[in-house]
Amino acid sequence: MAVERNEQQQRQQQQQQQASGGKLPAPRCRDVDGTVLPLLGGLGRYQKKILLLTWIPAVLIGLSRSSDCFFTAEPEILCWENRSSSSRLAGAPGEHAAHALVSANRSGRTLTHSGGGGGGEQTADPSPSPSPSSSWSNSSQSFCANPHRANCKFLKNRGQAGTSQGMSYLQWNLICNSSWKVHIAKFSLLVGLIIGYLVTGSLADWIGRQLVLVLSVMFVLVFGLTVALSVNVTMFSTLRFFEGFCLAGIFLTLYVTRIEISLPRHRFMMTMVANFIAMGGQLLLPGLAALCRDWQILQAIIICPFIFMIPYWCIFPESLRWLLATHQLQAAKELFLEFAHNNKIDAEDDVKEFLPEFDKEPKLRPKKTFIVKLLYTRILWKHILVLCVNSLTGFGIHNCFAKSLMDRDKHHFKNFYTHYYIMEVIGILSCAVMCVLVGLMGRRGTLLLFTILTALASLLQLGLVSYLATYLSNPLSIVFSIVGMFASHSVGNLSIFFCAELTPTVIRGGGLGLVLASAGFGQLTAPIMELHNQQGYFLHHVIFACCTVICIICILLLPESRGQNLPETIDDGDTYTRKPFIPAKKIEQPLLSNNTELKDYSGLNENPNSELTAESPTANGTRSK
Repeated sequence: MAVERNEQQQRQQQQQQQASGGKLPAPRCRDVDGTVLPLLGGLGRYQKKILLLTWIPAVLIGLSRSSDCFFTAEPEILCWENRSSSSRLAGAPGEHAAHALVSANRSGRTLTHSGGGGGGEQTADPSPSPSPSSSWSNSSQSFCANPHRANCKFLKNRGQAGTSQGMSYLQWNLICNSSWKVHIAKFSLLVGLIIGYLVTGSLADWIGRQLVLVLSVMFVLVFGLTVALSVNVTMFSTLRFFEGFCLAGIFLTLYVTRIEISLPRHRFMMTMVANFIAMGGQLLLPGLAALCRDWQILQAIIICPFIFMIPYWCIFPESLRWLLATHQLQAAKELFLEFAHNNKIDAEDDVKEFLPEFDKEPKLRPKKTFIVKLLYTRILWKHILVLCVNSLTGFGIHNCFAKSLMDRDKHHFKNFYTHYYIMEVIGILSCAVMCVLVGLMGRRGTLLLFTILTALASLLQLGLVSYLATYLSNPLSIVFSIVGMFASHSVGNLSIFFCAELTPTVIRGGGLGLVLASAGFGQLTAPIMELHNQQGYFLHHVIFACCTVICIICILLLPESRGQNLPETIDDGDTYTRKPFIPAKKIEQPLLSNNTELKDYSGLNENPNSELTAESPTANGTRSK
């Protein structure tokens, strides 16, 4: 009986294969969004627990990624080299201090301040400036006031006085002609994030999301806590690079998990909740820094809570969608039963009928795919390329708008905290508006709208403001900068989410790593401009504005993913084509066709009673044999 049943099943499979053109239909277990997740209760209790576990670390990730502006904030110190330079810088208080700082730091000079009263005279000391060795506990003013230790004038700590102190600038000799090392320290975390996104994304597709997450947590604890023990700027920069590398692995795996565990109608909101939590943590960072009052303590407080993520190895499951896409059916079956048990789903008829689906396919080795396979696709690589350029442009031009805003209103944005909170509030409002528009217009329509707003704000700021009078140009430039920051923030974040939806499950980690790395390159333009003393800022803005205009055209080629199932294989992603914004109208057929649209009435000739002869005229023309 069993043999006959197996033969009967084989015959049915052969018939299905012949009916489908030689290909067996995919088993129901591959239909994750349409079959597997609904059987497990959709957004069930266990799924909500996993989502909560992905949201909690978002606070720590937001704190870590925003801590650079506190750790690497430079105190304003004037420097000079010889006595002749002091005559040019003498009597340059007030608004000339910033210009004197820039010109002095470029040439490696050191400047001191002598005399009493409000407008003391600046004099020079030709003696060389030895490497300082005092501890950071000594005040910067005392350090610079001592002519035997350093020839400099301490102005202020750039609006952060009374809060967390930055790196040990004086102890590590990071002033005057050694100030370039500070910019290298600013690069280190971003470069680590960029490389980490590329490497950990590919590893997540190869060894799984869970293992990459746990390894990243363990190493971020090691490197993050060691950063607080740095004894020089080289050690600080190197350890910050590896810390960023590990933070990238944590962020990417949690991001992918939220998308893969959610139903189509919940994916976007689950992701945006994590974004709001991360930005809320960034709003708390200045207050936390004020309580710590030392950057080593602040770094330890940010990193230590990652210890609570070590148990994720036991309580955080592997991605069920990834196991099914890579043909690890036995592990997927066990995880499916675990989901059903934790959601308290009884073994009903539907579940019992579904379990044999895991055993239909023969036991094969897991089919894992590397991101390089993307180059051999027909359409998929174009979608990812467009979104990578879009994220690069969005985050890159965001820095240009922020720089323009500070230049136009130096009086209000001179304070560090004012600028910091305005940037964060704009980001929160941008995400809130994006949530509303995505529900109304979809992913592609919202991305196109914000890209058009970014391009208009950029082109108007570059081309129109310079031809207006001063009393008009400054307010308009501030308005365009705020609108540009608002729109570009949404462009960057929505491009990342859009790419995660369009990339197939088998290479979703690598595809998301590519778009996140592109976003990191865009953010890297800010420290690059600072390294060159803001030279080339206008050129950067022009290049990004041109890229934004090009992105407007390319976005029209993307498909809409709202309400659609996630692609599982590369073939699924390659057939994920776009639909037009405006559906095509139905073409009405004319009552009488043209002579070129002749119809074949040859079958009528077989009727012996037919009155049509070989040369009889018809409604479509003359019929002839």
